[in-house]
Amino acid sequence: MNHHNDTIVALASGQGGAIAVIRLSGGESIEIISKIFSKPIKEAASHTIHFGNIIDEEKNIIDEVVVAIYKAPHSYTAENIIEISCHASQYIIQQILSICTQHGARLATAGEFTQRAFLNGKLNLAQAEAVADIIASENQAQHQLAINQLRGGFAHQLQGMREQLISFASLIELELDFSEEDVAFADRTALQNLITDIKKELNILAQSFKYGNAIKKGIPVAIIGKPNAGKSTLLNILLNENKAIVSDIAGTTRDVIEDVLTINGIAFRFIDTAGLRSTTDTIENLGIEKTRQKITE
Repeated sequence: MNHHNDTIVALASGQGGAIAVIRLSGGESIEIISKIFSKPIKEAASHTIHFGNIIDEEKNIIDEVVVAIYKAPHSYTAENIIEISCHASQYIIQQILSICTQHGARLATAGEFTQRAFLNGKLNLAQAEAVADIIASENQAQHQLAINQLRGGFAHQLQGMREQLISFASLIELELDFSEEDVAFADRTALQNLITDIKKELNILAQSFKYGNAIKKGIPVAIIGKPNAGKSTLLNILLNENKAIVSDIAGTTRDVIEDVLTINGIAFRFIDTAGLRSTTDTIENLGIEKTRQKITE
């Protein structure tokens, strides 16, 4: 079922802090807030904020709040948006969400505000994905990568290449229309050079995807060597904790042990592996096989 035309509501802020933000988006947003806000707001200008109370149907005050109004199409979703800044009490949050749904709003699904921004042309697909990456970013490099993508990033490069190709395609189509006159509108050498340049740019972008993926997931670093070479000791020193069991007995590490360490804003996934040797121990052999898998990943 397509709910794209209805009004949605959800908690827009994360946990922690004294203030929570509840967001409404859709055609009925202003109508709903006008019914539950203590001051007239229906005719308020876009991008203004208003102090007052959220009230229930019995005119009981739920909370003192600040309401921001963003009118379509000048909002994140290109729809009418209302943002209610209230106190971050779970009771207050649930009461306000409940009152909004009682007046016709629907609880938003995960990512639905950004989905609407994409469907309404406010974000391209790469930017919409970047929003999720920003929320999930755990270090400086991940954050910077996501911010660059949100601001356009490679989407601008692709758009430029697309426009150049469309321009040349139109010239070639023009030649076809005048084929009997034997007129050339498109420079063949320039076309060859353009295709060569675009191919190089696309290869660079493809390589940058691998780099970006490594930044997002963390750069895997497998610690590999013979049994008792000090692999587990090295991992413990790097992590500054006794993550891996250290022993003088060869073959102690039977499974892959992994943890993340952030260095200069980049996440590294350090992987302690079983020592490589010939052995008849079935369990140790399984660990060694996992080590070989990590080498080939």
